[in-house]
Amino acid sequence: MPHTVFVRRRNKKVYREGSSRWCAGDAMSQVAEDSDDDVEAGYISSDESGHAVDLAERIRIKPSRDIWELDEILSSLHQLPHAEEISVLVETGHYDDVICFVTPTDKCLLARTAALWACWLARSSLLDRLLKLGVDPNSCDDAGRTCLHLSCLVSSDDCVKLLLQHKADPNKWDSSSERRATPLHCAASAKSVACVKVLLNHGADVNAGLSERSPLHYAVLSNATEVVRALLEAGACPDTPQVFTETPLHVAASLGSASCTKLLLDAGADVRAALGAGRATALHLAAEDGHAECAQLLLDHGAHIDWPNFRGQTPLHLAALAQSVEVVELLVSRRADVKARDGDGRTPLHGAIVRGARACDVARLLLSVGADPNAPDNFGYTPLHIAALNEFSACVLLLLDYGGDVTLRTNGGVSALSFIVRRVPDVIPRYLSKFDDAVHVSEHELGDVDCELTVDFRPLVPCISRGEAELLLAFVEVGRKDVLKHPVAETFLFLKWRRIRKFFVLSFIYHALFITLYSLYILQIYLCEDVTCDVPSYIRPIQYLIIILNLCFLSKEIFQACLDWSAYIRQWENWLQCLIILGVFLCTVPWDVEDGVVFKGNTTNWQHDIAAITIFFCWLELMMIIGRFPTFGVYVQMFTTVTVNFATFLLAYSCLLIAFGLAFSVLFSNYPAFHLPAGLVKTVMMMSGELEYEDIFYNNCTNSQIQYPLTAHGIFLVFVLLVTVILTNLLVGLAVSDIQALQESAGLDRLVRQTQLVAHLESMLFSSLLSCAPKQLISVLRWGALLTATQTRTLNIRPNDPRENRIPKDLIASVYKMVASRKDTKSRSIHKNNNYECRVRKAKDDEDVERQLQIVKRKSYLYDRFSSEGQQVERRKRTTSSSLDNRNRPVSLTVSGIQEICMVDIKTQLSELTKKVTKLMETTEMRLKLIESKLNDIQPP
Repeated sequence: MPHTVFVRRRNKKVYREGSSRWCAGDAMSQVAEDSDDDVEAGYISSDESGHAVDLAERIRIKPSRDIWELDEILSSLHQLPHAEEISVLVETGHYDDVICFVTPTDKCLLARTAALWACWLARSSLLDRLLKLGVDPNSCDDAGRTCLHLSCLVSSDDCVKLLLQHKADPNKWDSSSERRATPLHCAASAKSVACVKVLLNHGADVNAGLSERSPLHYAVLSNATEVVRALLEAGACPDTPQVFTETPLHVAASLGSASCTKLLLDAGADVRAALGAGRATALHLAAEDGHAECAQLLLDHGAHIDWPNFRGQTPLHLAALAQSVEVVELLVSRRADVKARDGDGRTPLHGAIVRGARACDVARLLLSVGADPNAPDNFGYTPLHIAALNEFSACVLLLLDYGGDVTLRTNGGVSALSFIVRRVPDVIPRYLSKFDDAVHVSEHELGDVDCELTVDFRPLVPCISRGEAELLLAFVEVGRKDVLKHPVAETFLFLKWRRIRKFFVLSFIYHALFITLYSLYILQIYLCEDVTCDVPSYIRPIQYLIIILNLCFLSKEIFQACLDWSAYIRQWENWLQCLIILGVFLCTVPWDVEDGVVFKGNTTNWQHDIAAITIFFCWLELMMIIGRFPTFGVYVQMFTTVTVNFATFLLAYSCLLIAFGLAFSVLFSNYPAFHLPAGLVKTVMMMSGELEYEDIFYNNCTNSQIQYPLTAHGIFLVFVLLVTVILTNLLVGLAVSDIQALQESAGLDRLVRQTQLVAHLESMLFSSLLSCAPKQLISVLRWGALLTATQTRTLNIRPNDPRENRIPKDLIASVYKMVASRKDTKSRSIHKNNNYECRVRKAKDDEDVERQLQIVKRKSYLYDRFSSEGQQVERRKRTTSSSLDNRNRPVSLTVSGIQEICMVDIKTQLSELTKKVTKLMETTEMRLKLIESKLNDIQPP
């Protein structure tokens, strides 16, 4: 009879009924293991450092649950002789035609084709007839897959029974060169319990391929719980004989199959087995994929909770990176080490904020049990750096809540505050609200005489081990100088300067003594009219004293250079001090070379030049030291700024001055004053108005006649117009405008200079270079410099008391205005210490013991105050300047402001009273119910 040829499209994946991937229809999508999530890796995205190494990579790519790809099987079957015709006949049910087609004895190959297709299509009746005709039950395709393999793949237990009855080999491998599976492997992969039991009853090896992948392995891959149970009951080994290989327990934990995990653990699977070069245990895989139930089973059976993999990552590292709150909570409750570090020095908290899906939930959980928000990795990056780099405002606020230090720096010297300002500027106004909260009000009203304001300086000092001005200096470095004008910061700087000014007074006395002695020495020696001057004998003691003081000066400069060499060479004042040291040494050691003798008792010619320059530099340095004091600092700053601007001005117009200088040297070559290079100096001097027009053009001396009168008059006129009139007036106007600008910003410049000086002093006192110094001396010096290390952590002032004089009146007024401008003064005064406690339950090792409470202090409440919705709204607004908050504050307390404050106070008290009444009513109602129940229990006599 004619046969219809049915052509199957090879590029379309078809899944047979009974297969682990079978679904109604012609095809189905890939399973979850093939999704993109398998290759996603967490990373630290940082363009600020070349050390932005991946925080973690996937430990492995999850294997496919199928032994062979379906296209591979179909391709092999279609390569059999007359496969197209026979497959169509088998599918359409024309079994008689199939028998007639393969019956002749010379067509044994066709019989093999028919038997394989009958097994693949699960046609047990056709297979029975073929086997009775003598078809070999161990027939296989070109890849070595037998009829029994194909029957098990499609879960046809009828075909399996028929084949085994006809002596099919249940332990035959698919290929002799590259063995992949026995029929038992195929049955386990297909999740067919019936086929597995039939094969086991006929002697199938339950541990076939144990060194690589056993049937149990594929059963776990397919999440076939009943198959796993049947194999284990038949004696399947739950482990592999080789070390560092993948065990069924690894597969079950990675897939999150809790039932399979429990069966394997009950059968004695080793929880310590490590996988491959990554040395990952089953607990690592469960944590990486967020399978909390599997992780709990593994921990209950003795899995090591802090075992590191080859990168030093513990299961908590991987769970935090995977954003699995459930697994993190489980591991934390079992006392996992939240401060463990991997090979790059990163803690689980670093990994928790790499991705932003559930970053805050995981980070808050880790922080609540003691994770360090300031722990740096090997490259100096703290969790706060990473949160700011990845632009996670919520995570930044959360880390700040738990004491995140914005002043910590990477190995490259970049502070966390710098990242915050550039990446998440919306955090800055919220962070500055901590400064507002640092001022508390007593129970008295603001207008009362007994009203007392408490200023808490601790928010300004995140870490006292590096000094107290680190935070304010960091704000100055990132361009937020306006923070220094905050009343709390300005008051702190005032008190801080008053405490450390003794150091600068001592420095001033030292420099004044040194410069005075040096000046007297110069005036006694270098005022003689001769080229060389004799050194009197009575000057020798002063000379030696100057050398000793200069050596002390040199030691101080070497110490400062060792602290930070790059910062040292950027300061021009340090270069000035180095020149002074060198010049003093050259001038105080009189020496001359005569008859081979180097050291003599008189001076040399060049020492006069050095002495003149050095004494000028010395008094200039003394002026800069005087400028460190707030009273004189504004004027010295004005002088410095104008000098720099004038130097820049001359440099910009240097070509014009050189042009006139060269022209004058040619036109007035008979005048010595215009000879080069003195002619250039003469040209600059003419800018001040010393033109000497008559002396140049109308001199009666015969040797001073103008040789080129026309050109000389023209060039001279142009010089007067361009330089003397235009350029000089421009310079005067520029200087005047600079002075006005400096006067306007004098207060802020003074605070900036104060901050820099305080930070410089503290950097020397807290330097590691002083480790060899006497500890008692260092302690005394630090105690004398620190403000919050003593009892001055807070300052209580009475703004309405005219006798209050601990701080200037203008600072008292600014603090008072800031408090008065807050509408919720009363509610904020409740948080006296600016701290509150977060309680987290933490279980002990013994489950029968009642869980204890671990108390973790939080520094503030920024994260709770600014919800995620508010953060999103504020980020969309992207305000350009956060300093507007201070500018918009009212100058005085109006009547409406007083009414609003009173209303807030009344509402707060009413709310508290309502809560108390409600609680009292509930307690009374409960007691009444208890009494009523007792009365009902009493039986009448």
